[in-house]
Amino acid sequence: MIVVLKHNHNQEQLEGLVSWLQEKGIAIHTSIGEANTILGLVGDTSKLDIDLIAALDIVEDVKRVQEPYKNANRKFHPEDTVIQVGDTQIGGGTLTIMAGPCSVESEEQVVAIAKAVKASGATMLRGGAFKPRTSPYAFQGLGEKGLEYLKAARAETGLPIVTELMDVTQLPLFKDVDVIQIGARNMQNFDLLKAVGHQDKPVMIKRGMSASYEEWLMSAEYVMAGGNEKVILCERGIRTFESYTRNTLDLAAIPVLRKLTHLPIIVDPSHAAGKYWLVEPLAMGAVATGADGLQIEVHNDPAHALCDGPQSLKPEAFDPLARKLLALHSWMKGPEG
Repeated sequence: MIVVLKHNHNQEQLEGLVSWLQEKGIAIHTSIGEANTILGLVGDTSKLDIDLIAALDIVEDVKRVQEPYKNANRKFHPEDTVIQVGDTQIGGGTLTIMAGPCSVESEEQVVAIAKAVKASGATMLRGGAFKPRTSPYAFQGLGEKGLEYLKAARAETGLPIVTELMDVTQLPLFKDVDVIQIGARNMQNFDLLKAVGHQDKPVMIKRGMSASYEEWLMSAEYVMAGGNEKVILCERGIRTFESYTRNTLDLAAIPVLRKLTHLPIIVDPSHAAGKYWLVEPLAMGAVATGADGLQIEVHNDPAHALCDGPQSLKPEAFDPLARKLLALHSWMKGPEG
């Protein structure tokens, strides 16, 4: 249920309404916009008398929300969420480019790539220290050592780091990570989502390989229900009958999610395509469709990469692409952007 307050509402009456709702076990999410203040009521609202609430002097309108996700719902929070990570902003009209290797292989490798992508316009460094792999015999990442290498790259370049958390037991190691990534395979690992919901840092949730929009948003709801509202959604392609590409990138997700939720939307064309030459057109399409940012894999020697070399761009290929993406985004914003 959402309660829309009148523009010049009485603060004393508001406090009385909030106290009454809390006594009934209702949690209240307050969203203050330019035009209205909205109270999002979370809990068992079935027994609340809508007519009674609507009759209050401070109330403009009352509506029931049918969707099971509440905190992530744009109806609860009409204004877009903007997440600040160091000097980097995710959402709010900026284009955030996260770039780096699929897997961290050495300190020298990740530092060199971080310097290259920053020079090209990337504002965040992505890299895997812990890697979920389909085969138990494939490279699983450097683990804790990989995290240390990422931190070294951050110290050298100032780029915030985003890396994947695979298990609750790894959380203590992620204390100094800037953005926790929840991978597609863990999108519905509810214990893990609950755990990151109690962290005071941004969480980026990748869409599961066969997840619907609602299932994806419910995963975000798990994190937000724990008190962490710094949630980012990442479209990375879904599994369809097509086998030519690694996954099928769902660009329709961007305008659909823009309507359903206030959370920032990132697109990962590298995992969607599985082929380096498809990354550019898919990335351009994502920006044209309104994505808040991109996550792109960059490797200095893709032919010898320990993970996902075929979908990785070399720094010299990433550089013109990043400039095209930023130019397209600037053009789309118009002369006042």
